[in-house]
Amino acid sequence: MSTSSERIPGGAFGKGSAASQTLAAASNSDHESSDNEAPRRLRDSKKNKKAQKNHIPPEIKQKASKYSRGHDSEATPVKARSKKAQAKLDHAKKRRDEAILEAARSEVLLTEQAGYLEADKMERTYKFTQKQLAEHVDISSANKIFDLRLEDFGPYMLDYTSNGKQLLIGGRKGHLATMDWRNGKLGCEIHLRETIRDVCWLHNQNMFAVAQKQYAYIYDHTGAEVHCLQKHKEPTRLGFLPYHFLLASTGMTGRLVYQDITEGKVIGEHKPGYGPAHVLQVNPFNAVVHMGHGNGVVTLWSPQQSTPLAKILCHKGPVQAMAIDHTGTYMATSGLDGRVKIWDIRNFKAMHEYTTLKPAHSLDISQRGLLAAGWGPNMTIWKDALSTNVTDPYMKRQLPGSTISDVQFVPYDDVLGYGHSLGISSIVVPGAGEPNFDAFVANPFQTRKQRQEAEVKMLLDKLAPDTIQLDPNFIGKLDPRNHLQRHHDKLQDTRSQYDQNKAEGKYKDSNVKNKTKGRNSTAKRYNRKRQSNVMDLKKLQDIEKLERELREKEAKRRKIPQEQQGALSKFYMEKH
Repeated sequence: MSTSSERIPGGAFGKGSAASQTLAAASNSDHESSDNEAPRRLRDSKKNKKAQKNHIPPEIKQKASKYSRGHDSEATPVKARSKKAQAKLDHAKKRRDEAILEAARSEVLLTEQAGYLEADKMERTYKFTQKQLAEHVDISSANKIFDLRLEDFGPYMLDYTSNGKQLLIGGRKGHLATMDWRNGKLGCEIHLRETIRDVCWLHNQNMFAVAQKQYAYIYDHTGAEVHCLQKHKEPTRLGFLPYHFLLASTGMTGRLVYQDITEGKVIGEHKPGYGPAHVLQVNPFNAVVHMGHGNGVVTLWSPQQSTPLAKILCHKGPVQAMAIDHTGTYMATSGLDGRVKIWDIRNFKAMHEYTTLKPAHSLDISQRGLLAAGWGPNMTIWKDALSTNVTDPYMKRQLPGSTISDVQFVPYDDVLGYGHSLGISSIVVPGAGEPNFDAFVANPFQTRKQRQEAEVKMLLDKLAPDTIQLDPNFIGKLDPRNHLQRHHDKLQDTRSQYDQNKAEGKYKDSNVKNKTKGRNSTAKRYNRKRQSNVMDLKKLQDIEKLERELREKEAKRRKIPQEQQGALSKFYMEKH
């Protein structure tokens, strides 16, 4: 017996079955979920990368605070009128914030650290000799300890370039030389056969200035004379402003002269009136020139102002030497009274002082805050002498039979060079120089092409002389008042001051006699025209008299009745 069964279309799991529909729906949902999962993962990965990029560790935020410049944009938001201008402002703010963060993150690359001499409990650091230090330092550092004997042409003045690579020396009897002091290579050497009082590098190692007996001269790196600056008469000290390309000098005439070395123009010439000056220093922070005088006063000068910015009475006797740290905060001065004083330039107050057996004739402050003083045949170095009053020196040095004339720390190196009557010498001072340098500011390993590019950039970024002021962060403000408003406010202030002085009885003679003789002479007319806006006692009394007469005249005027007014009465309301 055969049985026949009906065949279901599509088999047991055909297309029309519920099971097949369930499997198809599941597969479609899997495909859809897989298609949606990939973009979601991509979006999540982008969000995570963006969050990681925007995440700033707290230590980076703390370091970024010292790299910020100007006002905080979030505290003073700037809103533009158009969307395009607002987008530019937002983009500039974003780039500025990124630059600050990159500068803070780059501190990781600054691996070098400053080190100092450390002594045991029973030892003192100033008892360590250079011979002992040479045995415990590397070969390159030991080679920096040398004595160059030049007994016939001393005493010597010296100067280092901003990157500390080149050395310029000048002997009082006319010996002049430049050298790469680390490698022992001589640049140029000439004998001027004339008195040399000071030497100074200019913007780079290709040019330098020399204060000679009669004038100041500029030479190139080969020793050839380039310029004779006849406005600098009998100079004794030179100073160079690198960001303004100005050469400042003072001398036996007592004048302070500024000259632009790019154009050759004399920018400013001031006469303090204190006699010959032998001390001059340039503040590296704000480019203000400090001058020391024979009466113990230190004056601060700007090339565009005929009067000093400030006057400080530093010593009871003549000022012998001066030094300013690279931050422009502290100033060290030495006087003939044998005292070395530390001053806070922000408030012009003396913080503390040190005493030397003889007056210090040369001072210098290192990049790390060490203070060196040369007095007689001795040289003393203090550590942390600017912020605190230390009792014991950090290091000492003595040259019997000589007199130290100039001391200078080498930038970005733990070396101190000093000139004396027997030549020049160099010693190692641990912890003196900044261990990490900025190649865009001063590169000790600068090549010839880099030096040429840096010179062009410096000329393009040259600052105007009128930007020199005590506070370089202050730019200026605009007065919204017009000329008439300012004149009116000035008259109001003068009148109020006059009324106050009159009430206090400061003006005893209130009746000023009018002198009519020679009233219309040429000199009288010139003075009246010249002092037309000058308010004095007589003019104020004349103004009061005129106002009183006007009030009396106003009271005598007769009012016109309403019935007598005509069609033109709106043009005149009163009549005599």
